[in-house]
Amino acid sequence: MNGTATRFEITKAGVGFGSALAMAISFHLNESVFWAIVHGLFGWLYVVWHVLFH
Repeated sequence: MNGTATRFEITKAGVGFGSALAMAISFHLNESVFWAIVHGLFGWLYVVWHVLFH
């Protein structure tokens, strides 16, 4: 049970970090709060897209 709880906390932190990173990259590039929120919702997908195509 302890391993499952630890894994859940790590996953939860990773999703939060991915969203924050996506929002920071998006706002820096677009200077738009709207797009930062949209990209924050997509989280890691936007981060990976940015790394692959920019």
